[in-house]
Amino acid sequence: MAAESILNNFYELTSHESENNIFRAKITLNKDHDIFKGHFPGNPVTPGVCMMQIVKDLAEKFTDSKLFLKSASNVKFMAIINPFETPDLVLELDITEKDGDIKVKNTTTFGETIALKMSVNYTKI
Repeated sequence: MAAESILNNFYELTSHESENNIFRAKITLNKDHDIFKGHFPGNPVTPGVCMMQIVKDLAEKFTDSKLFLKSASNVKFMAIINPFETPDLVLELDITEKDGDIKVKNTTTFGETIALKMSVNYTKI
């Protein structure tokens, strides 16, 4: 099952690898995407909700499942992601499955900077 993102050309998955239940994905943000024209003009910032959607997209791809967000905890946006300054991101997803639910612990970085840490629970749909 190929995950179809609602973000339409917002980012490109450039590579990914996995070991056990740890998935490491490299993406590049599309700095020319319309979202950045409104968030914010002259000072583009990647919206947190878009980062959360990217994590969901990747979790769907790596689990070959359609997922629905059940809960999110410890969502910490720790650095601004400017697509012109830091378009290349690394997302590490620790994915576990139990009783049809998918738990994902995510850390998103650029360079040595942690931009996002969160834990989310999804239900397969």
